[in-house]
Amino acid sequence: MQAAIDLTPRSLGSETYAVGREKIREYARAVGETNPLHLDLDAARAAGYADLVAPPMFAAVYGGPAFGRAMLDPAIGIDFEMLLHGGQEFEWDQLVVAGDEIETEISLGEVRERVGMRFYEFRSSSRNQRGEVVCRGIWTVIVRPRE
Repeated sequence: MQAAIDLTPRSLGSETYAVGREKIREYARAVGETNPLHLDLDAARAAGYADLVAPPMFAAVYGGPAFGRAMLDPAIGIDFEMLLHGGQEFEWDQLVVAGDEIETEISLGEVRERVGMRFYEFRSSSRNQRGEVVCRGIWTVIVRPRE
């Protein structure tokens, strides 16, 4: 029996991600980042940071586990075979550095239908271990109708 679908805006919990130095380097290399703050520990420390600085879009890495868990919530009822990526929007605050522990809270925001498709908006707020906001995000997915 399938769970009842509940599209009421609500909190969907949180996930914590431990930011590792090598993960920052791997991400930076994968996206072609050349800024030494993301790759060279000595350069980051010389610039006054405790460790390597994560590139801004690393938000997809530390926020991804919470977003993924939210999308898998059976009460939301996303049909993954019909799923399209709609977009991501981020607003950054404090920088993230290796050694940070980032907790991302996620909620289901607005769900609307347009031209037969359902648009799901998830909202995230990520904070470091000091409680400082590092990033807020809006993650949008679109589910096409089955024909």
